[in-house]
Amino acid sequence: MPLSEHEQRLLEQMERALSADDPKFANAMRGSRHGRAARRRLVIGVVAVVVGLVLLVVGASTSKIWLGAGGFIVMLAGAIWAFSPARGTGARTDGQPAAGNAPRPPRPGRPRRNGSFMERMEQRWDRRRGQW
Repeated sequence: MPLSEHEQRLLEQMERALSADDPKFANAMRGSRHGRAARRRLVIGVVAVVVGLVLLVVGASTSKIWLGAGGFIVMLAGAIWAFSPARGTGARTDGQPAAGNAPRPPRPGRPRRNGSFMERMEQRWDRRRGQW
């Protein structure tokens, strides 16, 4: 059932508000070319792993060590290719950083912590001992 004009306008307003409020989340929900590229990388990587596995088994069954080693290398390269992020996803063509790579402003209401992790733990321990 199609949406009425009023519902379409409301939906567009909500989309604009979401994009203005949280552009990183809005881009993730859009499912742009990045999702297709990641899927393609995964499929190519899985195919490479399967081909490498076949080469490894053939090399082991024919006692050709170089073929088995080559199969292992193809499997490893396919796995790395499948699960590594694509290059060049951080910059846009207009010279500005992508929405997900822009520097984040500090959180309101949370002061910046000073000192190392261990110093903060010691301070917390001392405060707890003072409460007893």
